[in-house]
Amino acid sequence: MIVSVEKPNGISSDFDVHSMMINCSNALIWFSATQAKSAEQAQPDANKLVSNDQFTVPQNNAFGNTFRDYEVGARTDKVEQHYKASHINQTYDFVKKIREEYKKLNKAEMGIWECCELLNEVVDDSDPDLDEPQIQHLLQSAEAIRKDYPNEDWLHLTALIHDLGKILVLPKFGELPQWAVVGDTFPVGCAFDEFNVHYKYFRENPDFKNPKYSTNNGVYSEGCGLDNLLMSWGHDDYMYMVAKENGTTLPQAGLFIIRYHSFYPLHKHGAYAQFMNEEDKKNMKWLHVFNKNDLYSKSKAHVDVEKVKPYYESLIAKYFPAKLKW
Repeated sequence: MIVSVEKPNGISSDFDVHSMMINCSNALIWFSATQAKSAEQAQPDANKLVSNDQFTVPQNNAFGNTFRDYEVGARTDKVEQHYKASHINQTYDFVKKIREEYKKLNKAEMGIWECCELLNEVVDDSDPDLDEPQIQHLLQSAEAIRKDYPNEDWLHLTALIHDLGKILVLPKFGELPQWAVVGDTFPVGCAFDEFNVHYKYFRENPDFKNPKYSTNNGVYSEGCGLDNLLMSWGHDDYMYMVAKENGTTLPQAGLFIIRYHSFYPLHKHGAYAQFMNEEDKKNMKWLHVFNKNDLYSKSKAHVDVEKVKPYYESLIAKYFPAKLKW
């Protein structure tokens, strides 16, 4: 079959429809391949990641003790009191209620770097390894991971922003008590696992003896996926919410890191693993990559903020809008 088509320039040409169909098919194949490649770039494969190993893990924390030692150290008592309050008060009903409040994102409108600067006012009471303002911890983490993985700019930015949710302790953002902002996270709505730090204080939590929430799976089912769990409320889930709702283009692995980087019972001890699905298992590899640079980069040696600021501002512009709702 031959058809005559009038070209825009007024010259008549004959086109073979069969050839056109072949060309269209080829174009569709090319488009699909391009889309697949874009998807692969958007969700990088941790199995293909090669580290430069430029960041050297120190033997001791800023106080001369081993990292995450909750029995010995200058901040032991403060940290224990923090977890006592957290484990007593983080109930299923509390988390549902406060999450509904903060999902409104009506506290402020500002850019990422502006938020980073607010963390000059925040020190994490749950951290046995560092008592420095949080902006230094963010930059230390980001610069450490930048040394190891110079080509993964999304990972550098994820490290920079992973703790921005700690602004929740500031008056403008609700001035929440630190037990509702920082510290290791855990699911509510199921039995509290003994791998949680200072587990004994869960016995005073109203959910501890509630038959609905005290079984191994509680209100969840095995393999349901971590995104279906209600996690203890804090900076992790808040920053995940802010990033997602404001349309970040960070890969899913970056959002996973932000949301679960404090979920130490799982990524250090394997607790609650029955809830993971296949996507969680893939993303967990990235969380382990991140964790080394997050935990062991904590130091009294400060990063020169003005020196590194232009680099991180360029990444912010790449992956986030200029202003976000918080």
